[in-house]
Amino acid sequence: MLRPRETRELRLFSQDLCITPTATVTWAHDVAGNAIATAVFDTPTDHLVIESRATVELTAPAWPVFAIAASAAQYPFVYAADEWTDLGALTVPQYDDVDGRLARWIEGFVMARPTDTLSLLKDISNGVFTQISYQSRHDEGTQSPIETLDRGWGSCRDFAVLLAEAVRRLGLGARIVSGYLADPEISLVGSASSGSTHAWVEIFIPGAGWIAFDPTNRSVGSGNLIPLAVGRDIHQVVPVSGSFSGGSDALVDLSVQVLVRSRTKQNTLPMEDRSSYLASTRS
Repeated sequence: MLRPRETRELRLFSQDLCITPTATVTWAHDVAGNAIATAVFDTPTDHLVIESRATVELTAPAWPVFAIAASAAQYPFVYAADEWTDLGALTVPQYDDVDGRLARWIEGFVMARPTDTLSLLKDISNGVFTQISYQSRHDEGTQSPIETLDRGWGSCRDFAVLLAEAVRRLGLGARIVSGYLADPEISLVGSASSGSTHAWVEIFIPGAGWIAFDPTNRSVGSGNLIPLAVGRDIHQVVPVSGSFSGGSDALVDLSVQVLVRSRTKQNTLPMEDRSSYLASTRS
């Protein structure tokens, strides 16, 4: 899942995928509309390099104004019947909360009923940022929301899972987004260079549609965010995954590099994502 998702605020000019060794590549769209490339290899190899280059134009404003429908301006509100049906599992909590630990944490942000919907969602996202310490994690897997609350630290994907689960328990539709954090000035959390892989959340609000919330950087809107894939759960939007035949101890090194270069002053960003693997990997 390395092809950027076009939106009203993100225009995709080009995208090239180069894989070494040579592979047979087929493209398809999954149930969420993500573009998925499947690579099949015919010969053994001792390395795998996947290089994706895309040129995009990002026009998301730094301070967006959302045209939220009057019916949804105050929380709690009820989705229209069609919205509720189509959102489906995106409104259903994905993790257990046996002792109500997560529910109590969420209720701490609901100052009144009714309350302003957008302000409530900003408060919850900001609460993730202020109450949970950010720590980059390169090991496989994602913490559950309860684990993140109890440990008090997590990576961007842990932050995203916690926020999505929180708003779902308020009856709202949310999806996890996997993509890039474009950070040419190297000033944002979760980026050690001009760009990095990143995860955040989109929440559906009638009238405004899907609104991006990045709890890692306490931001609202799509500025600096290049989406690749969306899904109900984090495991559905892994950028590179697959299987191999070979020794289980064959992985020697794994590296991922994301480079962002600005072509013009209009925020046209050529993105280069170069991921280098040895042949016998599972990623």
